[in-house]
Amino acid sequence: MDEALIGALIASTLRVATPLILCALAGLLAERSGVVDIGLEGKMLFAAFAAAASGAVFDSTLLALGLAMAVAVALAWLHGFACVSHRGDQVVSGMAIDIIAAGLTVVLGIAWFHQGGQTPPVADTVRLHALWPGAQAALERVPALGGFLGPALGEGLLSHNVLVYAALALVGAVWWLVYRTRFGLRLRAVGENPQMVDAAGVSVLKLRYAALTLNGMLCGLAGGYLVLAQNASFAPNMTAGRGFMALAALIFGNWRPVPALLACLLFGFLDAAAIRLQGVSLPGIGEVPVQAIQALPYLLTVILLAGFIGRSNAPKALGIPYVKER
Repeated sequence: MDEALIGALIASTLRVATPLILCALAGLLAERSGVVDIGLEGKMLFAAFAAAASGAVFDSTLLALGLAMAVAVALAWLHGFACVSHRGDQVVSGMAIDIIAAGLTVVLGIAWFHQGGQTPPVADTVRLHALWPGAQAALERVPALGGFLGPALGEGLLSHNVLVYAALALVGAVWWLVYRTRFGLRLRAVGENPQMVDAAGVSVLKLRYAALTLNGMLCGLAGGYLVLAQNASFAPNMTAGRGFMALAALIFGNWRPVPALLACLLFGFLDAAAIRLQGVSLPGIGEVPVQAIQALPYLLTVILLAGFIGRSNAPKALGIPYVKER
């Protein structure tokens, strides 16, 4: 295989997988606390709109990311208000967030920008760029790296913006938070046996709201990434099911950070490979339809959910409203 193609596949895999990784980590924190979160898609979509709208108006990267995270946290708190404070159905609440985001972003986009629900493109100064733009050319000139390592390291690993590396670092950070801190111990306990946590004098409600706050921040980063690093402007339903793919990766990873990361990378690789396969003729088959190639990641999502959701060990209190004993 061409060395340049390998480097491009690695780079595309990491770029496509980044919002999935961030959303999977967000879902992990919420569901480890016992709160089902199928509203990942809606929070990421509304965060993308907030980042695009504020980035286009104020020309500030930090403000765009900050507002994206604030909007996603507000939606996470809304989910908590419905299903943690008032013990509503968590699946219905999550779907409501997805539907609200899909409709309200279009309505606000039409009202504010008059472009059919889209936003103006974000200025190049606001977008996220590669941290080391000259790394690929510099590594290709090093004879010791050979023909493969140069593109693999340069384009594949060192051509990304800060959020790609932050997403990878956050996998380790979330693992440390969940498995090596007192907060993580309480978080896992409240997802398994909230009565025991309450009996120990720790507030179940506060723990779950803390988890949902972190959940919203990570969803906000995922939505901001879609605009500031990939598409430059908001388009209706631009998340295209990524929130549900992240949820599938979380289930496939058995609610653990590292296996969920691997599942997200697999989704990213399939998406990147699908782009490369467009227009390619396969022996005995001919040219594969673009629609069939684009459906590959979603087909894998269904297969993973069908094959592993029954085998995965979900937190025992997941989806069960907690009623404080008197």
